[in-house]
Amino acid sequence: METRELTCIGCPMGCLITVTLDKGAVTEVKGNTCRRGDIYARREVTNPTRIVTSTAIIEGGMIPRVSVKTASDVPKSKIFDVMKAINRIRVQAPVKMGDVLLENAADTGVAIIATKNVPKA
Repeated sequence: METRELTCIGCPMGCLITVTLDKGAVTEVKGNTCRRGDIYARREVTNPTRIVTSTAIIEGGMIPRVSVKTASDVPKSKIFDVMKAINRIRVQAPVKMGDVLLENAADTGVAIIATKNVPKA
C-alpha cells in the first residue's frame, strides 16, 4: 500500500487529501469535503492533467503577443510538447478571444485558443 497527500484544487476550500493506492489503483480517498475533491484526487494520482497558459506571437497587432491557453486539460506528461507547439505559433492580427490558433497541439487532441482580443496596429 502507498499513500499520497495532495492539496485539492477542485474548489476554493483547498482540502488536504490523503489517497491510498494498492498496486497503482486508488482504494481510498480521505479529507475531501466535496465530490470534486474525490474526482480530483483520483485523477491526479492516476492520470494528472493540466490547463496550459502562455503567449503566442502575433504579427501586425497592437501588441506583439497574445495570451493563449489550452481549450481543455492535457496530460501532464505532454506540457513541454504543448509549450513547444505554442512557441511555433505565428498569427496575423486581428485576433479575437476564443479564436482557435492551433488545432490538436502536440497530438493531444486539444486546441490552443486566444484569451484576449488584439486589434490590428
